[in-house]
Amino acid sequence: MPAVQDLCQFLEAFAPSRLAEDWDNVGLLLGDRHQAVRQAMTCLTVTPESVHEAIARQVDLIVTHHPLPFRPLKRITSDTIVGKMLLRLIENHVAVYSPHTSFDSAQEGINQRLAEGLGLADVRPLEPLDGDPDGLGTGRWGSLKDGTTLAALVDSVKQFLQLRQLQCVGSLPREIGSVAVACGSAGQLLEPVIRAGCDALLVGEMSFHTCLDAKANRIAILLSGHYASERFAVEVLARVLQSTFAEVEIWASNEESDPLTWV
Repeated sequence: MPAVQDLCQFLEAFAPSRLAEDWDNVGLLLGDRHQAVRQAMTCLTVTPESVHEAIARQVDLIVTHHPLPFRPLKRITSDTIVGKMLLRLIENHVAVYSPHTSFDSAQEGINQRLAEGLGLADVRPLEPLDGDPDGLGTGRWGSLKDGTTLAALVDSVKQFLQLRQLQCVGSLPREIGSVAVACGSAGQLLEPVIRAGCDALLVGEMSFHTCLDAKANRIAILLSGHYASERFAVEVLARVLQSTFAEVEIWASNEESDPLTWV
């Protein structure tokens, strides 16, 4: 039976921590490296619901995209939601690993899979990692076949991410030749998108004023929602882990959901 450390080593090779942003908190964040793993669960975010699911199903390791804890803690008590979750996980011997922005930028990571899912060709990083021989970095961008419109791109995004609706900046009949993708909250990548000469950017979420900047620079924006832009990859990661560790039961959380809904 593999130990927590065995899955940690695989995840480090799959999404190297050197790819993480400086502000991030990645790797094994909670737990005993030597503990055996019989059940493991992936999720986008550790929430009270996913903690309950993990404990009910006797999970030994949670692989979460968003780190827990994320920021340094001065105390762990039941006075806060984070404290309550950490105490329950510790009491039930559940380890927590987060690849976060390493997974965003990995060779087979979230942004690469977004680019491939939209059928982009000649995919490359928006912000290449200095000195990396594999062409890794933050975000991705590539080209679409001639004659693709923003309306057609919207349909492709909806189909790939299984969405009924999304928000859009730009004229739907406009032709789109090159597209950038960045999961989650990545409005800071607008400048690299402009430098790359992209016509459109798919992102999870973006501030109102950044959307105005994009419009002024004639960059079409597609906002899928933070959850939708990343959750699909958590499900893929569960399958990748399951194929590598056949003796471990591994699944993507069934209890977490997007906290935002259209009404």
